[in-house]
Amino acid sequence: MKKRGDSRARLLATTADLVHRQGYASTGLNQIVEESGAPKGSLYFHFPRGKEQLVAEALEQSSASLTELLQGVLGAAPTTQLALEGIVAYFSHALEASSFAKGCPIATVALEQAASSDPLHRVCSVAYQRWQALIAERLHKDGHAAGRADELAGFFLATIEGALMLCRAHRSTEPLRRAAIELRRFLAKDNP
Repeated sequence: MKKRGDSRARLLATTADLVHRQGYASTGLNQIVEESGAPKGSLYFHFPRGKEQLVAEALEQSSASLTELLQGVLGAAPTTQLALEGIVAYFSHALEASSFAKGCPIATVALEQAASSDPLHRVCSVAYQRWQALIAERLHKDGHAAGRADELAGFFLATIEGALMLCRAHRSTEPLRRAAIELRRFLAKDNP
């Protein structure tokens, strides 16, 4: 017998996976219930505000997982340039393993809904701010002044996010590989 909380966890995990692959608009509640195996009544019991609440909480979990991964990669690498290799390897594997259906777990929803949904906007914005802060912290450890580290981190994050979108569009990891090469060159020239 499954615990009541298990249906909540299954709904969140299924939602996170579906919106990562196909976005907010293409993910329906019936599909979430069917693929999660959770009873339909548990959906509104756990998420009384409906799809928007469910997706926001699922994105928070996805964001937390990626934040943890980034903390590990950025913390373990001796330099930002070397951390970049780990980040590119992770996303390249995720893209290829999903047949280019999965890039950034936040990007698809951010593009679709951030302008029209305050709860989803907040989740996406907080995720990107957190990731930029982690990258800035790593750059600061490399010797960049705090303000410059934050500027570079924003550029770094925007470059990777854009490359992930191009990878999905071209069904190739080449844009990510090329973005990493250019980021390494840029960071080497901007070395404090």
